[in-house]
Amino acid sequence: MEIAARKVTLRLAETFTISRGAEDEAEVVQVEVTHDGTTGYGEAAPIARYDESAESALSWLQRVELGDDPFALDEIEHALPPGEQAARAAVDAALHDLQGKLTRLPVYRLLGLRQLGPPTSWTIWLGDPDDMARRTERILGRGFKRLKLKLGGFDGLDVERVRAVRAVTDLPLMCDANEAWSLDEALEIIPQLEVEYCEQPLKAGDPGGPTLKERSPVPIYVDEDCHSLADVASCAERAHGINIKLAKSGGIREAVRMAYAARALGLGLMLGCMVESGLGIAAGAQIASLMDHVDLDGNLLLADDPWPGVDFVDGIQRPSRRPGLGVEMQGVAAA
Repeated sequence: MEIAARKVTLRLAETFTISRGAEDEAEVVQVEVTHDGTTGYGEAAPIARYDESAESALSWLQRVELGDDPFALDEIEHALPPGEQAARAAVDAALHDLQGKLTRLPVYRLLGLRQLGPPTSWTIWLGDPDDMARRTERILGRGFKRLKLKLGGFDGLDVERVRAVRAVTDLPLMCDANEAWSLDEALEIIPQLEVEYCEQPLKAGDPGGPTLKERSPVPIYVDEDCHSLADVASCAERAHGINIKLAKSGGIREAVRMAYAARALGLGLMLGCMVESGLGIAAGAQIASLMDHVDLDGNLLLADDPWPGVDFVDGIQRPSRRPGLGVEMQGVAAA
């Protein structure tokens, strides 16, 4: 098999803001794996929080050797260099896309899963309360059935942010503090929020996690605390659920392992994403049926999605029934 990769800049429709910063564009790495004239594609969305970048992903990918059998996933996975989870996820997605094209099956069928998962949430990024309410009003006619609010403004206004959004919509709300609160702040703020769950209120590894899980009136989901299968058991001590992202876990295979381990421990499951094109979102959508909550709006945040094929219908990001991941780059016919 031959592998190639390139860096791509994705432009957002509007500036995206969370507690750690803001961005107008995102760099991803897109991977091609070719076998006997058929090419599979995958995308890496490196996470700066974990010291990954497009450059480090490309450097890692230059060291990858895949062998001759696109179905030998255990052997391939064992031979990959350590580190660079996002780049690893791109290789994994490209191999699954390739397998699907070779067998003429969509990836979700290769995995034995249902096509459709829960509706995706739409992210209302961090801003002042009135601004978040106005942005909520602007998207109410777009078909979203759930909203996720970015909190953690370090200004004492997080409760007001949720109340302002609640005043303009009856849609179910979730919130994500992106590690912004202390235990005392979380215990004060969360009981005042009309939300279905709160994501990563404390810093990853905060010793107050088990206490917050015990005392919180709403489920706590962890994101930055949970990367791969090795983290799931410890997350059960500090949360009611985990947020699985392919860019953190290293790909579809590891994400499925995490999902089944989490279920065995009684944990809820959420599927998240980064700012990604339809190529990255398509990989996540293949396993969405395993989840309780889905947050796959990364491609919907873009000014233009260069990889169409995931259909947003009735609030759900629907993976294509076409072979593989079912998406293709604009202007390029599928292999």
